[in-house]
Amino acid sequence: MSRVPPASLFTPPFRVDEPERQTLPFVYNTGHSGAVYPASFVAASRLDAVALRRSEDAFVDRLYAPVVGLGAPLMQAAFPRAYLDVNREPYELDPRMFDGRLPPFVNVRSMRVAGGLGTVPRVVADGQEIYRTRLPVEEALSRIEELYKPYHRTLKDLVARTARTFGHAVLIDCHSMPSTSLARDEGPTVDVVLGDRFGTSCAPDLIDCAEAAFRSHGLRVVRNKPYAGGFITEHYGEPALGRHALQIEVNRALYMDERKLLPRPGFEALSRILTAVAETLGHASLDLGPRRIAAE
Repeated sequence: MSRVPPASLFTPPFRVDEPERQTLPFVYNTGHSGAVYPASFVAASRLDAVALRRSEDAFVDRLYAPVVGLGAPLMQAAFPRAYLDVNREPYELDPRMFDGRLPPFVNVRSMRVAGGLGTVPRVVADGQEIYRTRLPVEEALSRIEELYKPYHRTLKDLVARTARTFGHAVLIDCHSMPSTSLARDEGPTVDVVLGDRFGTSCAPDLIDCAEAAFRSHGLRVVRNKPYAGGFITEHYGEPALGRHALQIEVNRALYMDERKLLPRPGFEALSRILTAVAETLGHASLDLGPRRIAAE
């Protein structure tokens, strides 16, 4: 792979769509919907462009686009998850992928690294190896410095600004899940998985309201199984400080042809539901302020 600076491959690497005035204490994030695949990345891969997209939360940015009109910012990655995953720690890297020695602070032992799905992934979501050959260590570190860190600085600033303005902030991390990921369990198909890191990343009021809102539209909802939330939900969710994070996974079969990677007729209907849920959450009377913790 050529030593082209990663940030120069994407124009821009990410963007924030801002409302004319932010009227809701919410920030929406779609860090896995990036769909810009540089020619150099595709050439370095053993997979074709379609197979590389298996990790992508395709069209999720479009599904949530109307939240901007409700008064909430929407952050979107342009780079694909197969290239760099912002829903990981900054340095979750698999040493088997690289030529050269990784820095000592790198987390090489996480379960996500073991599964090939670190910050710079080794495989796409269905387990296929991405690269033909090992990458230089410098390649991974430059992606982190030029893409990952600016992305998280911007997201952190959005959440902090929202908290200053409203006294609290809610980050909604928006994802989609392959329908096959839910086929292991018998029973009705799940439409939505809400993840709050098993009750630690947001106030109970928030996830209760979200579940009720989705159910009111006839969708089948579960919590934290099989997706409890990743690094973003865990890292940005600090309910004691009035900062809440909730991950929402929607079943791809609701809105897209998963084989052809194309929107299907249910796309607009699901987008309307997501917008309605966002509006319900935005205007509900939720107890989201900082929580005082009594001294022992």
